[in-house]
Amino acid sequence: MSHALGYTVNCSLLFTELPLNERPQAARDAGFHAVEFWWPFEEATPPQDEVDAFVAAVDAAGVRLSGLNFFAGALPGPDRGVLSQPARGAEFLANLDVVARIAERTGTTGFNALYGRRLPGVDPAEQDRLALENTVAAAEAVAKVGGTVLIEPISGADDYPLKTAAEGLAFVAKVKEAGADNVALLADFFHLAVNGDDVAAVVRAHAAEFGHIQIADAPGRGEPGTGELPVQELLASAEAHGYRGLVGLEYKPTVPTHESFGWLQ
Repeated sequence: MSHALGYTVNCSLLFTELPLNERPQAARDAGFHAVEFWWPFEEATPPQDEVDAFVAAVDAAGVRLSGLNFFAGALPGPDRGVLSQPARGAEFLANLDVVARIAERTGTTGFNALYGRRLPGVDPAEQDRLALENTVAAAEAVAKVGGTVLIEPISGADDYPLKTAAEGLAFVAKVKEAGADNVALLADFFHLAVNGDDVAAVVRAHAAEFGHIQIADAPGRGEPGTGELPVQELLASAEAHGYRGLVGLEYKPTVPTHESFGWLQ
């Protein structure tokens, strides 16, 4: 099965052999026209010169910045998002303005808002209330640039509350009920597979609703062909069932990044 979906390179996991601001050009040299990043700065509100250098690197490479994470704390690692962390709400809200300004300059429209882990000693219901409030605020912040807030179930953290597509979609529905309609599921086939979802069934049922797709093989999170996930078939099915967006390459290359695209031929 083949598909005609385009790709965007996640430069937070690919081309990590290069400094961050050299990665957009490396993606372009490899033949890609779009890139995405996790939050590329240390702080939620980085110095303006760092933001300018990042935007300039994307511009100079002639690629589109298709996706960006909101500030998510230390990633990968201990935080996995701060949406639902009471002590970091102010940081997250301050980050929204920075993200919206980057979007105005780059045309970015996809914004991943990571929920955050359960915290010892914090009422889960309070975390859920805060997550909803912050996601609605995020949706309002990016609505003016035509943006969509993406909600991603992830694996590898047992205390992360959104693990399956059903849990992610339920939270998306809550955000819509709260008045923000520019929110959608980010279907990362690797995370869903590792968490036990029937990825093919999720794709058949929900592909038209996906805000974004990201791929890596499972197990291992390497490039397609290094594990057992039928990535190409899943992408063909997603397109057949109405998905029209880009596909984020968000794997950990098992070889130098530029050698990891052989599966695309």
